[in-house]
Amino acid sequence: MNSQNQFRSWIAVILILLASVGVSLASESFVDSVKNDFTVDTHSVLKSKYQADYSKEGADTCLDCHDEDSKTPVLDIFKTAHGSQGVSQGPFANNSLQCESCHGPAGKHSKKRLRKGEQREAMIGFVRNEPVPVLEKNEICLSCHQRNDLNHWQGSIHQTNDTACSDCHQIHTQRDPMSENAAQVQQCGQCHATQKLAINRASTHPLRYGQMGCTDCHNSHDSDGEKLLVAETINETCYQCHMEKRGPFLWEHEPVSDNCVNCHLSHGSNQPAMLTQRAPYLCINCHSSEGHVSVNALPSGQQTALLLGRSCANCHSQVHGSNHPSGRTLQR
Repeated sequence: MNSQNQFRSWIAVILILLASVGVSLASESFVDSVKNDFTVDTHSVLKSKYQADYSKEGADTCLDCHDEDSKTPVLDIFKTAHGSQGVSQGPFANNSLQCESCHGPAGKHSKKRLRKGEQREAMIGFVRNEPVPVLEKNEICLSCHQRNDLNHWQGSIHQTNDTACSDCHQIHTQRDPMSENAAQVQQCGQCHATQKLAINRASTHPLRYGQMGCTDCHNSHDSDGEKLLVAETINETCYQCHMEKRGPFLWEHEPVSDNCVNCHLSHGSNQPAMLTQRAPYLCINCHSSEGHVSVNALPSGQQTALLLGRSCANCHSQVHGSNHPSGRTLQR
């Protein structure tokens, strides 16, 4: 009986080891996978690349055509970390493959003359609508850029929607657009058009002036918070700048401590202070005006200037919370 149990235990161990080997093999780099499987049409470019020969002159071969007068100039890469020999793990480090580290072996792409009607062999271009799958292009970038701030990339909303690193980032320019506030808005706005339009409303964060960027509130690679926020909640994200609204307060206003967007539109509004509605219409979504002094005249029969426009904040000015002993109604 004991020998049977031992035999079953060994079988279980062997199965576990086989499963772990299978997982390991499945997680191999895309280069190995495309070398072994060229049956899919979208791998045709990768097939030609990883069967091709690297050029003997490296970047000098590329720069024969891709100079400052080319339709696709690349010389600005030498003003970046990607083109610096001083970056030990960079494409241009000593004995590296330079341009071909990312774009694949030049092969026949560097052929000097083409026959009439002959097409130049394609490279991995990191452009949209090329036959190289997004997943495999991103693997090239992640082979170097797998840092702590990218740990959530796998499974993120951008990754699962086939967003390529090169859809947002540019490396052949001195400054990546994603490193500048104004350029971030334009780059993100290519997909997030509703949010981009909202920053042109009357009351907004200073996004259109370049004083803020999308990454001040959002982590584009993913985060533990909703909506890719840099903090775990909307309120914690807002409190990074609006510390005076954090509290805790002696008298709290429940919608405020619950969620800032109960009352505010974070990307822009045509109401003051980015409110979703102007008071009192915003307030009466939760507070009934029945029996309030603003509905009926004062006992003397006169109206008070404080009720002009029936704006709740004329009296209840501490809408985010009050620490005054008599501030139960948020009036002081």
